[in-house]
Amino acid sequence: MFCVIYAYIIYPITIYIIGQCKHNDVVNIAINCSITIIIAAHNEEKRILKKLNNLLMLDYPNKDIQVIIVSDGSTDKTDSIIRNYQKRGVKLLSIPERKGKENAQMEALKQARGEVIVFTDVSTLLDKNAIKQIVSNFADPTIGCVSSEDRVIGKDGKQSGENFYVRYEMWLRKLESKVGSPVGLSGSFFAARKTVCEDFSSEMDSDFRTLLNSVKRGMRGTVDPEAIGYYQDLSDQRREFERKVRTVLRGLTVFFRNIEFLNVFRYGLFSYELFCHKLLRWLVPFFLIIVFVVNIPLASVSRGFAILMAAQCLFYAIAAIQLFRDMYSSSILFIKIPIYFVTVNASILVAWFRYLKGQRVLVWTPSER
Repeated sequence: MFCVIYAYIIYPITIYIIGQCKHNDVVNIAINCSITIIIAAHNEEKRILKKLNNLLMLDYPNKDIQVIIVSDGSTDKTDSIIRNYQKRGVKLLSIPERKGKENAQMEALKQARGEVIVFTDVSTLLDKNAIKQIVSNFADPTIGCVSSEDRVIGKDGKQSGENFYVRYEMWLRKLESKVGSPVGLSGSFFAARKTVCEDFSSEMDSDFRTLLNSVKRGMRGTVDPEAIGYYQDLSDQRREFERKVRTVLRGLTVFFRNIEFLNVFRYGLFSYELFCHKLLRWLVPFFLIIVFVVNIPLASVSRGFAILMAAQCLFYAIAAIQLFRDMYSSSILFIKIPIYFVTVNASILVAWFRYLKGQRVLVWTPSER
């Protein structure tokens, strides 16, 4: 139980306290370096037009922007829609055989001319000044990569359970940025120096791997709350659950292939952040199971343990009732939190089982939003 509380509450408190004594502020100055925007797309005929128009309205000198959209084995009208924008500076890189998002990004990097590489998803829309804002962080030579801040837009325009959880993650990343480096980037919109992307892998999560590459090269990551990426809640929450499983499974793959970053004598505070924010968080579902199982016999011998048992049952009951209704449909915050907390940890548990069975994720169909 202590480990669960440490992962979600005590760890952020320790980072906050360290941040009061140690400030690693980013030198944020407007610069006009050359950039390459890379977008991987697979069968995105329904959304690609909106993304293309969003890119064209960005506030950044046209002469310094290279836009590469990689069509990863698309079989619909995605390619033909992109071709209509080639005269407006959008380059289409069509890959006949579908090999996954990271492979598509790696192929685009071979043709990238920019000093800074900006990665963004088709489903993510950017503010007009988002590129200029995220690039300004590279005026600081210690910065290797920059994460945007996620904003979730529900179809009804209301705050969802995910929105609350996303805001918690964004808040935690900001705390980590103040003391050194966050341990995660927003995969839907982030930027990195081209030199950091040289050791790019087509088999591992690009945002997590890019951050680790930055740290390995003696730089750090940061989060820019003014660089905002907007994306909509998934229309099908069952697909959202599967997306979470894939995300954790890919995170586990990168983590255990880069276990060296837990060496506190070499990476210092970053090792502590990585252990608590990633590994300890991924172990929470196992802690929850242990707490529940052990609490059953203890409930009969102590009033305190009986109350704790009742509290657990109530918490999971609220989540279960909401699950069988319409996930996240309630507007009451204390109901949203249980369903999302349970969903997240259930997805982590499934990801662990798949990882231990040897499953890895290279290719998947983009989630419909």
